[in-house]
Amino acid sequence: MIDSPRLTNAILYVSGVTVSFDGFRALNELSLFLEPGELRAVIGPNGAGKSTMMDVITGKTRPDSGEVFLHGRHDLTKLDEAAIASLGVGRKFQRPTVFESHTVFENLELALKCDRRARYSLFARMSADQRARIDSILAEIGLADRAADRAGLLSHGQKQWLEIGMVLAQDPDVLLIDEPAAGMTDAETMQTAEMLKRISGGDRAVVVVEHDMEFVRALDCKVTALHEGSVLAEGTLDAVSADEAVIEVYLGR
Repeated sequence: MIDSPRLTNAILYVSGVTVSFDGFRALNELSLFLEPGELRAVIGPNGAGKSTMMDVITGKTRPDSGEVFLHGRHDLTKLDEAAIASLGVGRKFQRPTVFESHTVFENLELALKCDRRARYSLFARMSADQRARIDSILAEIGLADRAADRAGLLSHGQKQWLEIGMVLAQDPDVLLIDEPAAGMTDAETMQTAEMLKRISGGDRAVVVVEHDMEFVRALDCKVTALHEGSVLAEGTLDAVSADEAVIEVYLGR
């Protein structure tokens, strides 16, 4: 794959993206720019375009128009899902899907970014670097003491953490996470916020789609509010929450 010249310093550049389904505009000239190391929360009512935005970024949906660039040079609108994932875009869906009969450690081992051809999988042994990588992820997601436990024994929140860890094992530069706090206890919700702050930073950026405003506040990050497929407001949570348009269409009075 030949890279285009670098067009922007943003790690993720979404500009003027429009997506229509049977005449309905799910995204309408959507623009969003994410810097390396940034943690961003995306909020908005149902139908605001949050899931479609992630579908476009990951290659599941092709936009009618607009640009989506990774690292300022990879045009994601021209690539399929596998190619986009290999370039460093990971996605965590709302419902956790882990291998419940395998241990936590084995789940992460299966997810590691490495050669998955049959010959390698049958005969290769885990290297010291791979083991160290898994240990590092276990520490990041707060499951080091559950490494030998079957994933099916974890709580709902812990399964969410494990699946985030499985995406991290693919070494993404951009991580998209859909409503991670859904169904969690209050304690798990706060632990999840702290974990997401830990795993963003450096060269990795994290986008979190969420409805729980207390969780968004705990993230302590820039917030983008969507409505009818466009950015309605952007800034701190306090600034976005005070925006009259956001109050009218989403938060209520």
